[in-house]
Amino acid sequence: MSPLPLVDPDPKATPLTLVTDKAFGAWRDTQGDAVKAWLSTNDFSGKAGEVCLTPLEDGAVGQVVVGIGDGADKWVAGRLARSLPEGTYCLEQITGIEDEKAQVSTWLALSWCLGAYTFDRYKSESPTNPSKLVWPEDIDRAYVEGAAQATTLTRDLINTPAEDMGPAALAAAAEELADTHGAAINIVLGDDLLSENFPAIHAVGRAADVAPRLIDLTWGKADAPKVTLVGKGVCFDSGGLNIKPTNGMRWMKKDMGGGATVLGLADWIMRAKLSVRLRVLVPAVENAISGNAFRPGDVVPTRKGPTIEVGNTDAEGRVVLADALALACEESPSLLIDCATLTGAARVALGPDLPALFTPDDSLAKELMSAGMANNDPLWRLPLWAGYRRLIESKIADVSNSGESGFAGAITAALFLKTFVSEDTPWVHLDLFGWNPDDKPGRPMGGEAYAQRAIFEVIRNRFA
Repeated sequence: MSPLPLVDPDPKATPLTLVTDKAFGAWRDTQGDAVKAWLSTNDFSGKAGEVCLTPLEDGAVGQVVVGIGDGADKWVAGRLARSLPEGTYCLEQITGIEDEKAQVSTWLALSWCLGAYTFDRYKSESPTNPSKLVWPEDIDRAYVEGAAQATTLTRDLINTPAEDMGPAALAAAAEELADTHGAAINIVLGDDLLSENFPAIHAVGRAADVAPRLIDLTWGKADAPKVTLVGKGVCFDSGGLNIKPTNGMRWMKKDMGGGATVLGLADWIMRAKLSVRLRVLVPAVENAISGNAFRPGDVVPTRKGPTIEVGNTDAEGRVVLADALALACEESPSLLIDCATLTGAARVALGPDLPALFTPDDSLAKELMSAGMANNDPLWRLPLWAGYRRLIESKIADVSNSGESGFAGAITAALFLKTFVSEDTPWVHLDLFGWNPDDKPGRPMGGEAYAQRAIFEVIRNRFA
């Protein structure tokens, strides 16, 4: 993982000024005539995202002025690390915001880091180095470092093609993480999934050349509150025998985005040494096609007991999660959160930027949504509407993985998962996209770590 583009004070660093649109006029009047003229020539007015480099007499950059509008958009600095001339910059002043300067400084640093990200593993020529930012004063360095490293790990895992990020490689990444933080890890591999009672994971992954496995990482004191994170680890999803069309399969290397998200989050939790007993469960499989692939109409047993009729082999993620969620509940965690790139229905409803949040716990939902807004990591709650359970009933098994109707697909998927969660376990299901479909400041196109900052905040607050 590349070092963060944040450095100690440098007397040669070029100063940065952040200014709101309302404060811009008064600030401009304090500048020299040459700077005023230059700002006017460049039509700079302080709107969010505007950037103006003012020159010195020798032509060098004297300062960088960044418009932050009303201050609401935390991502306005998200392109600076790659768009400014290569060098080192330092925050000199924030004009127009009186009470939130530490927060603005924190987001300057974090968005700078996240915008500096590139995935160049397969490029014959590496891109130029990002410009560096001097650590702003009075910010939470640990938060910035933890969030940036967690996001970078998650992005790297998702962006890596399935040829190099199959179930074995995803397990190796988890083992490296465990080694870094002194965590324990156990991998249940191949046919051992059957002998250790994970039949649903085995059924989905058995057709692939690389054997399916369950990644089980634990860290922290045994008597600390138990927090369990479950992530869908379908390293490539062909759709199985219900094969996806070309467009649907193109980005299916990202179908392990839930697993990547919880591994990145685990890295952050362990770096921060939160007072929890952390457990991370990732069923890692490839949904492939061969002679022994699971079929539409098959009935799959599960660890918890309820049987699953396979209505569609392209609804495989919920099947592997069934066994992982059942295992998680066996030790009665204080908090259970699963993350999964589960349904297109959630994306149709909420788009790529808003993970769908499901939980029967109103208080927990409120905490997560509040933490999401505070950390620029929004979530949106959808209902676990019990009336739709009828849509995934099966005539020959206990539940269907798809049902016959296309209605309420994100809700019925969440209700399916609820079948395998103990009633007394505080549980959250997050249906996320794991991907930026286009470039935005601080969020380049490609793999993305949705919901991490929101979840981290809730765990830190609940178990401080």
